[in-house]
Amino acid sequence: MATDFKSIPIIDISPLLAKWDDPKMAQDPGLCEVVQQLDEACREAGFFYVKGHGIPETLVKEVRNITHKFFDLPYEEKLKIKMTPAAGYRGYQRIGENITKGVPDKHEAIDCYKELKQGMYGALGKPMEGGNQWPHNPPNFKELMEEYISLCSELSRKIMRGIALALGGLPDEFEGEIGSDAFWVMRLIGYPAAPTANGKCTPENEIGCGAHTDYGLLTLVNQDEDITALQVRNRSGEWISAPPIPGTFVCNIGDMLKVH
Repeated sequence: MATDFKSIPIIDISPLLAKWDDPKMAQDPGLCEVVQQLDEACREAGFFYVKGHGIPETLVKEVRNITHKFFDLPYEEKLKIKMTPAAGYRGYQRIGENITKGVPDKHEAIDCYKELKQGMYGALGKPMEGGNQWPHNPPNFKELMEEYISLCSELSRKIMRGIALALGGLPDEFEGEIGSDAFWVMRLIGYPAAPTANGKCTPENEIGCGAHTDYGLLTLVNQDEDITALQVRNRSGEWISAPPIPGTFVCNIGDMLKVH
């Protein structure tokens, strides 16, 4: 349950990354401090920044830059990877096609998921079977994103080890049968500029993405550096801004990690 927090905490997770596979990691004082901070952040806000995460800033920026280049292309070019049921609901969504609580969102996106082979999860997984659709333009898009996905997935695994300790479990509590072969999701999202009237911004009915919670375990958010748009609601209903901080990811826990 979120509290009436007024800001999003910043956690240096480098001690966790240094000891994440040490059998005695739970006994390390520096790591225990990180675990305590994760525990407080997850209980009080459900959101936190991580720094010292180990993913090169050059790659993080390159991902943002190449994503901007894709969204700057004409619609006809972007629609070459249009999301369809036949593609396992992977690919490009035009502005307004994504719906949050019955309202069209003012953003476009590429949806990418862990690739599922036929019959991998039986009838339950059949709608999601298939491979990701990668654009040929800009060049090297697929290669860059697959490297980024691999690093983010590994980072998430290490953060979840810290959260497992915060919950009083073993470091690998979310691995094994529970989550060793996690189903990852990556959404690359482009938000158009808010419309103007008489030179003034009129964003009242132009919500990039409606209020929601994430359905997974853990989300990493890579924000543009020059725009503050992400907001988090506290228990009193007040919206708290989560401005971009260079060298960090914003993290939030999802519905699968909610403890009542």
